[in-house]
Formats: sequence, C-alpha cells, structure tokens
Amino acid sequence: MSLGRKPLTARIDWPVIYLYLALVAIGIAAVYSVEYTNFSDPFFNMSKSHMKQLTWLCVSLVVGLIIILTDSKFFLAVAYLSYLTGILLLLATFALGSEVKGSHSFIKFGSFSFQPGELCKIFTALALARFLSTPETNFKTLKDRLIASAIVLLPCAIIIKQNETGLALVYFSFFLAMYREGLPNAILLIGFSVAGLLVGTLLIERLPFFIIITAIPILITWLLRRQLKRNRILIVVIVGAWLIAVLFSQVVVPYVFKNVFQGYQTERIYSMLGQDVPQEYQKPGVVPKKDADYNVRQSKIAIGSGGLLGKGFGNGTQTKYSFVPEQNTDFVFCGIGEQFGFAGSTLLVLLYMTLLLRIVFIAERQRSMFSRVYAYCVASILFFHLAINLSMTMGLAPVIGITLPMLSYGGTSLLSFSILLFILLRLDADRQVLIR
Repeated sequence: MSLGRKPLTARIDWPVIYLYLALVAIGIAAVYSVEYTNFSDPFFNMSKSHMKQLTWLCVSLVVGLIIILTDSKFFLAVAYLSYLTGILLLLATFALGSEVKGSHSFIKFGSFSFQPGELCKIFTALALARFLSTPETNFKTLKDRLIASAIVLLPCAIIIKQNETGLALVYFSFFLAMYREGLPNAILLIGFSVAGLLVGTLLIERLPFFIIITAIPILITWLLRRQLKRNRILIVVIVGAWLIAVLFSQVVVPYVFKNVFQGYQTERIYSMLGQDVPQEYQKPGVVPKKDADYNVRQSKIAIGSGGLLGKGFGNGTQTKYSFVPEQNTDFVFCGIGEQFGFAGSTLLVLLYMTLLLRIVFIAERQRSMFSRVYAYCVASILFFHLAINLSMTMGLAPVIGITLPMLSYGGTSLLSFSILLFILLRLDADRQVLIR
C-alpha cells in the first residue's frame, strides 16, 4: 500500500507525539514539585500553576487534533495572511498590551492573556517556508536573501520595541533554516566575528581594543603583501572590515548600551561576563545592584546540589523553598537538576536531542520544499530555546527570559510549541505530496 492510500493515523509520525507528551509530562511534574511544599495538599487545585499547565495541555491537544484533520495545503495557502495577522497583533500590543515584568508584550482579555510574539514564531515559519518554496524565488540572489531576512527581522524589531529582548533573539534562529537552503558560509563567519567583537568590546577598554583591532589588519596586510600587489580588491576588503569593526566597537556598542538597553539588561550581560557595569553604562539615578547575578548563582547552587542522582522528587530545597526566582518558568531546569541530578538532567537533554534529530530526519524526507523549510524552522526554534535556556541556567549566557520548550510554565508558550509540532506532523503526513 502506498503512503498516500494509508489512513491518516498510519501516516502520523508517532515518535514525535510520544516525545512531546513525555516532555510536557516532565514539565508539569517539575512545576508541581517546585510549587508544593506539602504533598498532602490536593493535586487537583485549579489555582496552582501545574493545573493551569495541564489545562493548557488539553487545549493544545484539541488544537493539535484540529490541525491534524486540516488539509495540509491550507497552511501554504494562509502562510502570508497569518504572517500579516501576526504583525498586526504585535503592533496591537502597543495600544492594547499590558506590562508584565517590564515587558509590554502581552494582550489581556479579562483573566486570559497571551503573547503575540510567541504565536508570531509560527506565522513567520510558515511565511518563510512559503517564500523560499515559491518557484519565482531564487535564494542565490541578494534580493531574495534580503526579502527572506526582512520576513524574519520585521517581527523581531517590533518585539524589541516591546522590551522583550529574549523572545526577539529567538527569531535569529530562522537563519539556521536559511543556511540549510543555501545561505553562504560568509554569513556565519560574519555572525561569529560580530559576537567576538562584542565580547572584546565589553571586556577590554576602548583604547586598548582599538589598538588591537587596528594591529590585526596591519599584520594581515604585511603577511599578504605579495597577494595584495596582484589583487587590489583585498586591500578594500581589509580596510572596509577594519572600518566596520572600529565603528561597531567604538560607536555602535556604546550607543546601544547607553541608549537602548535597560539597566537590568546591562547588569545581566556584565554579570554573565563576571564584570561590574562600567560607569559610562550606568543609568542616571539608578543604583547598580550589587547582586545582579543572584538568579544565576542560586540556579547553579540548585543544579550542583543535585549531584549524580539528585535529592529525589519533591526534595529540592533550593527550588521548593523559592530560593531560585522564576523556578517554574525560565529556570524550570533547576528543579530537574536538583531533584534528579546529573543523570536526570542528561536524560532530559537526550529526550530533547532525540526530538531534534527526529525533526531533522522528517525534514530531509519531505518531497515538498515548503514542508522541508518549515521543518527546519521548527528544529531551529527548538534548538535555540534549548541551548540558550540551559546556558542561561548554568551562567553561560545572560538571563534573557527564554523558556524551556514544553517544560516551562506558560500557556502561550506551550500552545505555540504544540502548534509548531502539530503543523509539522500534518505536513509530514502528506510528505509524498508536492504542496504548492
């Protein structure tokens, strides 16, 4: 029997569903374990976060069932319309949004609130997949690469204006999917170079760093002096790269830290680097916090105290007694590390890696380019969330408010990841069909 003649249930990739349910179940258990100090209290208490998360799981499964029963071509047809809707929702937050923990990115309807930026990840993935799979698109041209970049960066820019930097950074994960479709290696080289320049700018004083980035091209010019005689373009490239590096380190970075970043964002970045905030970046009238790395220190204490096998379910003192802030959302991994130790944490990471590898496998077996690009967008989003959140809880990245997929408490987050995965499953069910 051909794949197209099989019933829909036989075409669904069930391993992804099993992994999804396992991760959500672990997340609900983790939220429950850090929320309750006395397990004799009733489990089915709707005012508690774990029950709210369980309710959102039920909603997500209903939405997932609707997606599975929808024609796969529907998602191609509504890709641009959904993207436009997402942009309008993001803009609506400036008029209708409410502030939550310094971020103006939530829209509330009574007791219900949602974050348009989370849902817009889905719409951006669909729009990017639609654009790259369009026959008229030639991703080797600069014009189409710029259009694809604009599709990604437009919602990112709006979210930055909402003071939700962490969520905005997630949108850069789409460049990994574009890299799979032919984005040049030079883009990655530029990205790593910018990251290196940024770290150097923050760690080294301005004048010494200027001398360093000036000495490097001088040395390169001397080493390549024979080639430069035959190829004058190399001189232009070296001088241009030096000029950009100088402007970035001496003008752009100082301007962003002085005029764009909030005080707490600057403190978190310098805390992650083990440095005090320089006087020039301290906000007028704001006293710098002496304990800006409190969250991270408590997080590392909780994870380290778990040892090899952990303290046991419900016995995590650091998390259960709220020493770790945001322990059921951004720092939910601490509860896993403290209660189940290195072994439990490793098992959790292996579950995530299995899911990621399965999605990549699904992506490569697609006949339709639209489905393949979308699958890589899903894998990129999940990988970015996982890598940054784990690095954040271990002090390897600044605390920027990125959730752990399917584990962190939050209805919009769980629903958005569920929709991402169920659309992928629906497209994969028709993987032998050219979706146009």
